[in-house]
Amino acid sequence: MLYWFFVKGLGPIAIHRLGPTAKGLENIPREGGAIIAANHLAVIDDALLPLTSPRMIHFMGKAEYFEGKGIKGKFKKWWFTSVGVFPVDRSGGSKSLGALNHAREIIEDGHLFGIHIEGTRSPDGRLYKGHTGAARLAFETGCPIVPTAIIGSRELQKPGQVIPDKGKTTVIYGKPIEVEKKPVDQITHDDLRSLTDRVTMEIQKMSGQEYVNEYAQKVKELLKATKKAEEQPKQD
Repeated sequence: MLYWFFVKGLGPIAIHRLGPTAKGLENIPREGGAIIAANHLAVIDDALLPLTSPRMIHFMGKAEYFEGKGIKGKFKKWWFTSVGVFPVDRSGGSKSLGALNHAREIIEDGHLFGIHIEGTRSPDGRLYKGHTGAARLAFETGCPIVPTAIIGSRELQKPGQVIPDKGKTTVIYGKPIEVEKKPVDQITHDDLRSLTDRVTMEIQKMSGQEYVNEYAQKVKELLKATKKAEEQPKQD
């Protein structure tokens, strides 16, 4: 699988440029399914986790990565599939259920599933309110969640920057949060919110980020709308 080709073959090049230091590797379960729930600061976060984890991590990727046309589109689909990424429609609701079902299968098969709990990259480096998908998967499967803090990636790769600068980063794997399996019809909103907030706060303690009790995607949409309004010519 290309995943290990990337980690073992291209990994040394990425490590030389990104300078990752891994802490808390003993907190990653040696076997069995588990969720690696991390913050999200830059595109390179999805390289830092595989580079520092001793076990393969499966990820979701936005559906657009798998829907391209022509040779380039087919190559991207092949590449992401080969490195353990599967598509998710980020519009939410029923369109996201298929991806969550696939994630559940990965966990139940005894593998690691990685997810950025904020749902998207932070627009300003702060830590935003977590989505409840990871918590739901944990309750449905009874697997532990490993809170994970990524530090320094935004300094190496600013928003819109393709090639990251050379520097140092840190990935801290926190102590697993054990979750007792529950029947789907007994999982409440309060269960999901409470566990999600607990994971998010554990990440915050390790990363040192300022916390914002708002969804990052909502803030991004507001910033985009504000920028668009400012760019429109003023009416006489």
